[in-house]
This record gives sequence, C-alpha cells and structure tokens, in this order.
Amino acid sequence: METVKVSAADVKNLREATGAGMMDCKKALVEAGNDFDKAIDVLRKQGQKIAAKRADRDSTEGVAVTKINDENTAGVAIVLACETDFVGKNEAFVNLGSQFADIALNHDSKESFLAADFGGMSVADKLVEQTGVIGEKLEITAFERVEAAYVGAYTHIGKIAALVGLSAVVDNAEELSKDLAMQVASMGATTLSYKDFDPAFVAAETEARIAVIEKDNIELGRLGKTLKNVPKYISMSQLNEAVLAQAENDAKAELTAEGKPEKIWDKILPGKIERFIADNTTLDMEQCLLDQTFIKDDKKNVAQYVATYGDVQVSTFKRVTLG
Repeated sequence: METVKVSAADVKNLREATGAGMMDCKKALVEAGNDFDKAIDVLRKQGQKIAAKRADRDSTEGVAVTKINDENTAGVAIVLACETDFVGKNEAFVNLGSQFADIALNHDSKESFLAADFGGMSVADKLVEQTGVIGEKLEITAFERVEAAYVGAYTHIGKIAALVGLSAVVDNAEELSKDLAMQVASMGATTLSYKDFDPAFVAAETEARIAVIEKDNIELGRLGKTLKNVPKYISMSQLNEAVLAQAENDAKAELTAEGKPEKIWDKILPGKIERFIADNTTLDMEQCLLDQTFIKDDKKNVAQYVATYGDVQVSTFKRVTLG
C-alpha cells in the first residue's frame, strides 16, 4: 500500500485553518489522501465523535465577550463556554470567542448566529470542530443583542458582560453607558424600574421573603441574638400615598414618645422616611437598575446619576455570565 506523503507546509496550512495539533493535522491529511478539504472534514468528524461523548458534560467555564458596531448603535454579548478554566483562559480560545462575537454582531438571534458562515462552515460546525481540537465540550451558552441610539458595554474579567442602550446621544455618552454597564454587570439588575413589576409577583415575593426572615428569627431568638427586621413591604410599587402617610404618622409618634420638640421634626422626619423606604424596597434594590444605589456614588441612585447627563434615559440593557 502506497504511503501518502504529507508536506510540512500542508500540515501548517491545515493547522492554521483549524487550530488542530500538528499530529492530528498530519493524520487527517494522510487519511484524506492529502486532500485539504477532505482533511478538514476528517477533523470535523473527529470533533463530532468527541462532542457526542462529552454531550452530558457541564460547560460552566469560558469567556464572555461583547462587540459594538462602529456607530455605537448595536451591540452583542455572548458566552463561549468550555469545561475548564484552563481552556477558558487560553489565548487561542479567547481569540475564538472574539471571532464569534464579530459574527454575532450581525445577527438578531442565537439561531441565526449559529447558522452563520465561519470560514466555509457554520458557527455550529466550527464549535463541533473545535471540540475535537480542544477535547472539551464547547457551546454558545448566552447570546444577547441590543440596539439603541447609543450602545455601550462592559466586561468583567471575561466572566460577566453587559450591554446598555441609551435613548439619545449626549455628551460623554461613552462614559455614561460604560458606567451603567458596569452597574449591570456588578449588581445583576433584571429590569429597569419597580414600575415594571407585576403586582402578583411582588405579592408572592413579599410573602416568601417575610417567611424566610421569620424562620431566621426563630433561630436567632433561640441563640439570644438580635432579630432581623420583618418588613411589611419590599418594593416602591407597594408604597402608595396611604402607606407613606402612615409611615410619617408612625415616625411622628416615635418622636413624640422620645420627647423631641416639634420645632426640630422637619430636620428628623425626612431621614426617618428615607430609612423606611430603604427598609421596604429591598426587591427594587436587588432587581431594578434605576432604583439601585449607584456603585460609584452611594449618595445617589442610578436614576439620579443618569439625570446628571441631561435629556437621556436608559432604553434597555442585557447581561450574560458564565455558568
């Protein structure tokens, strides 16, 4: 049987095209009779076999990547996931994630992106091929796209990525959008404002949170420790005029009981009401971007920070993360 001769140049070309190791490339070329396209197919089939074997593995490591178009009117955030942190930090893997993001920027959905061309094969096939090359399960576990008058982004050590869309282009829009994206990445907001909440969700969440605190207080009481405050409310959406009026009356009653003269109440009451609102809007602080305390200035919330830039609003935001 005649031995197929494979040149070093052919091996080098196949390696550059696929990222596969030198020996894998040489074996593929030999099996394909030195036909370059068939050799790529050999490597792809090898990837399919490995992918099938590793289909049930968890791909919780990887890299989160963002890309913004030149006009700053569209952005995409994806996660290219793998199995180990060792691979996730590899320069070639990170570069692959960047190449995928370049393609993803031109697509409106994950499905369209996976079907897109990547050097003569689909993105989905490229993932399979690279699974064979790397030996770990690779997949796109997150895909988010944002369009707005101005889009900014922030990525935290390749693990969390966020996109923020602004309603208008204002001075220092890049700074504003990056700060907001950093807020989203750090604090994990899920919606813009408490006004977006469904009342049924808030009611159910309130009941659940109160039950947890009351259970904790049983144990704290048993240990003789200070009990946690049990709030009546968890969102500004519950604090109507009547509730706030009652809170003010309660605060006045406290001041009276403490013997504080009425002439100084105006200096004390605002702080007490502010504390009441803070204690009874924990859901908003966790999930509502505009209602969260701004991470760069704890004396204002995000909405107040945005207002310092003039006539502009946050139109949308997205967040992706590993795992």
